[in-house]
Amino acid sequence: MRSRGCGNNQTSKIKYSKLKQIWYKKVISSYRKKRPIAVDLFAGAGGMTLGFEQAGFDVLASVEIDPIHCATHEFNFPLCSILCKDVAQLTGAEIRTKSAIGRREIDVVLGGSPCQGFSMMGKRDVDDPRNSLLFHFHRLVLELKPKFFVMENVPGIASGKHKELLNILISSFLKKGYQVEENYQVLNAVSYGVPQARKRLFLIGCKKKYELPKYPQPTTVLPKIRIPKRYKKVDLPAVPTVWDAIGDLPEVEQYSELLDRDWVMAEYGNYSNYASILRGIDRLDDDYSYDREYDRQILSCSSRTKHSLECMERFQAAKQGEKEPISRFYKLHPDGVCNTLRAGTDRARGAYTSPRPIHPIVPRCITVREAARLHSYPDWFRFHVTKWHGFRQVGNSVPPLLAKAVAAQIIGALGVQATKPNSQKLTWGDDSLLKLNWSEAEQYYLKSIPVTSELI
Repeated sequence: MRSRGCGNNQTSKIKYSKLKQIWYKKVISSYRKKRPIAVDLFAGAGGMTLGFEQAGFDVLASVEIDPIHCATHEFNFPLCSILCKDVAQLTGAEIRTKSAIGRREIDVVLGGSPCQGFSMMGKRDVDDPRNSLLFHFHRLVLELKPKFFVMENVPGIASGKHKELLNILISSFLKKGYQVEENYQVLNAVSYGVPQARKRLFLIGCKKKYELPKYPQPTTVLPKIRIPKRYKKVDLPAVPTVWDAIGDLPEVEQYSELLDRDWVMAEYGNYSNYASILRGIDRLDDDYSYDREYDRQILSCSSRTKHSLECMERFQAAKQGEKEPISRFYKLHPDGVCNTLRAGTDRARGAYTSPRPIHPIVPRCITVREAARLHSYPDWFRFHVTKWHGFRQVGNSVPPLLAKAVAAQIIGALGVQATKPNSQKLTWGDDSLLKLNWSEAEQYYLKSIPVTSELI
């Protein structure tokens, strides 16, 4: 966790990280034959990638246009080839040759294209050029010929004029020999162990010789204070609460170091079952992800925010579980769940802003690490060092536990037994990757030479 500046030294260290990545791929290639393989399109920082890895997939290639997201993805997934490119300019053949896939049969292609054109929070413009990415997903599925595909998006894609686009997409898959679950479902993350109300639509399809997977059944319900009367008899455990998720984390206001950097060696408090999993103290029986080697005393992704005294007074006065009237930020209730975490707005909307929730106890906005806990990211997973990019990466991603629930159904439909990788613990990539600004990250991926399948 040494602080490193940008420049030639940083570039050389990143190049070393690339060589280490190639070595990793060579070492474990012999262990990967029994694990099904996946490709993640529109990968972002890696929420879907992680969820599918936890379910027992090896995600060998991830595609993402945003170079900041790519750098974070590369840092956290040293065994995955990241292709920093627009899917509209990419072919299935390139994905195969610029990764370890080569000629191997792909089990599943997954992806969630940018949702701004469909989201109820935006303008919902049916002519938004980002909507065409749905059909590039369709094109790449046909070129890669996976056994299954999973497409994720906001529920708004199935309403109004956008539903016509979705129906066209489904019809196109049916004409090309894929079965599609036309009774697609909207899944809420709170139903799968995530302490956040976050709804996403999942469209699942497969080749005709396979059976369509079922949608995952809920495993958790809302905490008792939030359960509607009609659900109170449901015999399922309550989803972890906000305090279950973040209550053990060190209070960042006690560490002056976090004013200048995003990490510190810290003392943690008593932890819940949920927190013990994310800290790596315990492990779920159905977690088939690669072990990561990291120091559990490090509190990462926790840069402090300097709030004005007036702002802190407003945050303190706001009621838990309600919006603060001026900022409109939601103040978390310790015994409830988090509201949907959003990515924020960019420069085109006037400023780089992130609508971060207010901490339930301390009069401040939550940190990136606290947001990651509420999103079900484990503590070894790190994000860009800036708060804006970090929250953007969390808010744009699928909660890993939600992705894992869907992925487990694909594993079942494949008829294979999920297996844990037989390999040594993975270490992080070079942390210089998490400090790159946009232009530096862009230049890095322009100069990078992807690992080809011939290397393994």
